Amino acid sequence: MRAVIQRVKRASVTVDGAVISQIGTGLCVLLGVTHGDGAAEVEKVARKIAQLKVLRAADGSDDPNSRRSAEEAQAPVLLVSQFTLYADVRKGRKPSWSKAAPGEVADPLYEAVVRELRETYGLEVATGQFGAMMDVELVNDGPFTLLVEVESAGA
Repeated sequence: MRAVIQRVKRASVTVDGAVISQIGTGLCVLLGVTHGDGAAEVEKVARKIAQLKVLRAADGSDDPNSRRSAEEAQAPVLLVSQFTLYADVRKGRKPSWSKAAPGEVADPLYEAVVRELRETYGLEVATGQFGAMMDVELVNDGPFTLLVEVESAGA
């Protein structure tokens, strides 16, 4: 699994002109699923999302020694499925999507990450709409963006 984790001041997802979800200060996470991902990767990526110390301190400072995790701050997460994170652009000018898991594999794993963040870490999780054309809008705080890759056991 690959996750692009962004510290945001606010973020939202719009589908067909209607805002379907939004958060204030927290994390916007784009999540890609590949072949071979399963329950172990769900647990690992959810733990990273919940426990990485990337949010500002309670007083608003950005001292690296005072940063908090989403779990500590009880900050919301906007989680958006993003199969394009597994695009292969090494050859030619057209991305190949062969490394992205198909929807029937990716959707249940995406939903499992949502459940893990809610049930294990107690986080408010807003979501995109799997498979839809979405407008994802955000104000990146910093900017602060991380790429997290969790290797599957079968990789």
